[in-house]
Amino acid sequence: MNKETEIKLRVSQQTLAALRDHPLLKKRNKNGWEQRDLLNQYFDTPARDLANAKVALRLRRDGDQVIQTLKSRGQSVAGLSERNEWDWYLSGAELDLSKLDDSCWPAALADLDKSLLQPIFTTDFVRQRADIAWGRGKAKVQIEAALDLGKVIANGQEEPICELELELRQGEPDALLELAAELAADLPLMPCDISKAERGYRLFDASSYALNLPTPALTAEHSLDDSFAALAWHLLASSQRLAEQYRFNGHWRLLSDWLEQLIGLRALITSLGQAAPRSSSSDLRQLLDGLLADWRPRVLAGQTEESMRQAAPALFAAELENTRWGQFSLNSSRWLLARDWTAARNNRGNRQGAAPLGNWLATLIKEEGQALQLVRYQQQPEDLAEQLPRIERLLIWLRLARDVLDVPEVDRLYGELSKLGELAHRPIDPELLAARQAQAQTVASLKAWRTLLK
Repeated sequence: MNKETEIKLRVSQQTLAALRDHPLLKKRNKNGWEQRDLLNQYFDTPARDLANAKVALRLRRDGDQVIQTLKSRGQSVAGLSERNEWDWYLSGAELDLSKLDDSCWPAALADLDKSLLQPIFTTDFVRQRADIAWGRGKAKVQIEAALDLGKVIANGQEEPICELELELRQGEPDALLELAAELAADLPLMPCDISKAERGYRLFDASSYALNLPTPALTAEHSLDDSFAALAWHLLASSQRLAEQYRFNGHWRLLSDWLEQLIGLRALITSLGQAAPRSSSSDLRQLLDGLLADWRPRVLAGQTEESMRQAAPALFAAELENTRWGQFSLNSSRWLLARDWTAARNNRGNRQGAAPLGNWLATLIKEEGQALQLVRYQQQPEDLAEQLPRIERLLIWLRLARDVLDVPEVDRLYGELSKLGELAHRPIDPELLAARQAQAQTVASLKAWRTLLK
């Protein structure tokens, strides 16, 4: 068994050609580019048992060689994937079921009748690969770069394959992100953790690409640093999956949800105070603020204007043809992997970062809630929009970590505060002002709100 650590980056054909001659790869390319035609047949049962178990089984023809491969779904964080992989070299182009024994076959599929396995889709592409190696401090890094161009064929449908894969052969995982981020400074690269197998299944069923990643399970005893890292990874990975699916099918709700993840990530970063000094996140916030400045008004307009909904897919495609999304995604991943928010903070920031989440979160909500001054905005509802950053900081923690709080009716508090945030976004008219007043009063009267602000 091998452990495969890689990052996939969706690109255009123009970018794929530019990558081959990119100076960063060219000077580290030891033996030039090697081209192969790879013909791949994937197998599953009619009931899609392997897909449901997050397993992929394929036969690959690489020249005269036939390789049977089993991959299990491992950890995938914001485009950086780790999977277990088993390869067997066969003499013929038929599955060898005897290889699929207990040493590799998932326990969840122990009772599966393997004779039900049948061809289900193909992925045929041309791969140009090269060994990229360089010194990184005292360590050596070796990465296999693969430029793949072809198509997935399933259920009478096709989807293009055009991507850069970077697979770690030697060194630390952050070297993958470092190389990808350096390339993304010049070229539009879209981190995308959907495998070729997942694309095949998606052609059968567009909803098979799971968008709802499990929310991190936090406890009151987790440190603030660990809790922040888990939630930030979750939001970043969710935004990347939503971006991929919106690019694929253009469903409006996906774009709205994508923006919600970015708003939440912005609020999360700025909620930490001295535990995450502003200087540590300034570059990321600049990229993120640019995205929000462009996309918030578009999504807000699309809530009432069909013309904006119709225009959005083309605008999003233009976004992906720019370098901004790739730079933000990859540099955010590097920042989180290295925990760069901890690098330059003072002793007080270190104490806050090490504090139990339960204690810190109760204090944050109390301080932010008191500063929100709901009584004031019952009298001056026209000024509520100025409190949006504070409302968003409260909402992201209540959305993802409210189970840490031992407070009654906290779910209702999250729902009512969300309504207040929505009203704060909308253009002012007399009817809206009355709604803001009423909603501010509703939130202020909740038992959970009063308990948290004591």
